This record gives sequence, C-alpha cells and structure tokens, in this order.
Amino acid sequence: MAEATVSLADEVLRLRQEAEALRAELDETNQGVLALYAELDMQADQLRQASDLKSRFLSYMSHEFRTPLGSILSITSLLADELDGPLSPEQHTQVGFIRSSARELREMVDDLLDLAKIEAGRITISPAWFDMFDLFSALRGMFRPIVDASSVDLIFEEPVGLPKLYTDDKKLAQILRNFISNALKFTVQGEVRVSAQRVGEAEIRFAVQDTGLGIPAQLHSNLFEDFSQIDSPLQKRLRGTGLGLSLCKRFAELLGGRVGVESTPGVGSMFFVIIPLSIAGGPVDES
Repeated sequence: MAEATVSLADEVLRLRQEAEALRAELDETNQGVLALYAELDMQADQLRQASDLKSRFLSYMSHEFRTPLGSILSITSLLADELDGPLSPEQHTQVGFIRSSARELREMVDDLLDLAKIEAGRITISPAWFDMFDLFSALRGMFRPIVDASSVDLIFEEPVGLPKLYTDDKKLAQILRNFISNALKFTVQGEVRVSAQRVGEAEIRFAVQDTGLGIPAQLHSNLFEDFSQIDSPLQKRLRGTGLGLSLCKRFAELLGGRVGVESTPGVGSMFFVIIPLSIAGGPVDES
C-alpha cells in the first residue's frame, strides 16, 4: 500500500513537472509570437511610409516637370508658326522632333501623376449620364490628325440601340484613348476598330481591335502590370513608361469594371473594358 502511494505521488509530481515545462514552453512561444507581431506591424508601418514617400515623390516630380514641358511646347509652337521668321524645311523637321519628344515626356509625366494620385487615394469619380455617340464623336475628332497622317484606318462602329451610361465619362475616355493610341502605334497597316456592345443586362463592353503585330499568349497576364512593356522592335522604337495599361486597369476597377485582352501574333489584338451601365450606388434609369 505504501509503495502504491509513493508511485502515485511520483506520477503526480512527474505530470506536474511536465505541465510546468509545457506552460513555460507555451509562455516562451507566446512571447515569440508577440515579438513577431510587433516586428510585422513595424515592417507594415515602414512599407506604408515608403509607399507614401514614393507617391509624394511621384506627385512632386510630375508637377515640377509640367511647367518646363509646357514652356517647351509653347516655344516649339511659336517656332513652327514662324512668328519670329521663316524656317527651312530641315528646321521644321527638327522643331517637329522636339515637339514630339516633349509630348511623349508630358504623357509619361501625366501617367506618373495619375499613378501617384491613385496610390494616395486622391482620384475622385464624377459620374453623370452621357450618350456613347458623344463619346465616340469626341474620340474620333481627337485622333483624326493622327489617322490622316497614317496608313491605318480608325473605324468607330456606331453604338446603335445602346442605352445611356451613368459613370465617369472622362475616366472611360482615358481608358479608350490609351487602347486606341496603343493600337495605332503597333499597327503598321490595316485598321483599328472601336466598338461597344451590351453584356448581359447590366454591363457594356468597349473593345478596340487592331490588325497589328499581336501579342504572344504567355505575355497576356503581365500586360496590365505597372511598368510592363512588350519586347518587340516597335516597342524599342516607341518609348513609354509602361504605365498606360496599368492605369487602364485601375481606372476600370474604380468604375466597377475590368479589362482584358485577346491577341494572336501576326493577326492582331483586341483590348476591352467591361463596366456596369450604372456605377455602384448610381441610379438604375435616367431621371
């Protein structure tokens, strides 16, 4: 009986010691987890600060670049108009190169500024009712000078039978401008066709289809990422930030929609954006 009592006491002591060891191990683990959480919070705060600094830098830099670029474009316009005297054909060509380069740089600066605004949450959406005929007419007029000097036809399919939209027409126009501009750049001959069609009951798809070089399928997934560019002879000749399609994706998401691409090398590409007929929280019917 005495031996059984001693054995039971030893077992209880052993179990108590194991429990204390386990408690100590758990306490140590909890301290490690708390330290890890604290480190993660600190790193997240550092990442937020770095992101904020990057956005502020992009915003300040873009604003600072805009003034001298505006001056360069104004001066080239004065020179091209020969207000200070006639220019030779070669001088007109050189002024044209300067103006073209300044415009390219201004587009890059505008893209960087838009990126900074989106990342800082300062992009606002201003929805209103508008007719797609008016949107297509404005885009057609905007690209007419480029198309007139090109061998590529820009065709707008009339949006017959489609309802008015309640969304931010300026953001939508910016998406389509980028799609059309890229299509014209990478299409040597043929056509660029812009269309709109109803998707289900509540969405509409705008598409820009070209007969250009086409894009390999393995590159499709990265096209809408920041600073993504296609490695091609034309891309090397036509410089850019690689932000245009990324901004299109972000603008589409702000409008409650999405972007996509279908493309076959040697055949052409079709970039599209699908958005709701009425932005979230907006009226269902025009009133």
